[in-house]
Amino acid sequence: MDYFSDRECGPKARVSETIPPQVWKGIVALIETGISTGAFGYKYPENCQDGCGPIGTDEECLSAAIMAEIPGIEWPLRKSNGNNYQFPMDHESCVPDKIVVFDLIEFCYHAIAKPSKRDYHEFFHHDHLNYDEWKGKVEFTSSINGIFARNGIAYELDSKGSIHRLGAPIMADSIRSSVFRTRDSSLNQMLEESRNEYFDPDPAIRKEAVERLWDCWERLKTQADPANKKNSIAILLDQVSCETKIRVLLEGEAQKLTEIGNEFYIRHKEVKQCEVSDIDIVDYLFHRLFSMILLLLRRL
Repeated sequence: MDYFSDRECGPKARVSETIPPQVWKGIVALIETGISTGAFGYKYPENCQDGCGPIGTDEECLSAAIMAEIPGIEWPLRKSNGNNYQFPMDHESCVPDKIVVFDLIEFCYHAIAKPSKRDYHEFFHHDHLNYDEWKGKVEFTSSINGIFARNGIAYELDSKGSIHRLGAPIMADSIRSSVFRTRDSSLNQMLEESRNEYFDPDPAIRKEAVERLWDCWERLKTQADPANKKNSIAILLDQVSCETKIRVLLEGEAQKLTEIGNEFYIRHKEVKQCEVSDIDIVDYLFHRLFSMILLLLRRL
């Protein structure tokens, strides 16, 4: 929906990594509406007693499938920890773990379709339903992404039903659009793996993306002279810039990036290494190294 605030002030920055209570409640409302209108009857139908086809959603069957496939989910989906609605502010909303929320959304995407009335059964006083799977998925995707966008959530549901992290806006487009076509096919594959992990919703996978990127860095440094890494990186940096001050700056950055990989819990897993747990720092380290790698790749 095109809101006045978006037209007047511009869309909200998509940088939030957490699912706040109002977003969770909106997702639950969307799912509950789908159940009540029979949208999940496409895959989990409540059928007419006369065998004339689906008339709605079999919620018991749907909930059983959800709980079997998504460990950690509770059913019915709860919006509040308490039942005393005289003092609603005293009860924090029951927001599940972010990964559980995203699994639930992906499950619902694959189960939903847009229902329409086919004919009316006068004896049982209900409608028999037809389903348009494509329209149902498009509308569900639009609704989820609308909730995410209005609340600045840094994730998006794509047209195949998978949730991806948008990434920090400064670097996300460059990371997504980069094409890895060096003569080293192994390096190309490693870079692709690191990029895919970076956009994963799971913070643990994104930490692995940083580790993988530092592996790429070490391999990249040998491209010009496989027998001598120090000479190889010097050749690569010479290709980037011959201006003295810039060349000194780049060499210092290359040395610092190597030190970061050695000092932190990235390339080595020794006790003395410092573990990086802050996800914002994980993004910063990924962006910093990716910028250097991208610069060198353009000269290869």
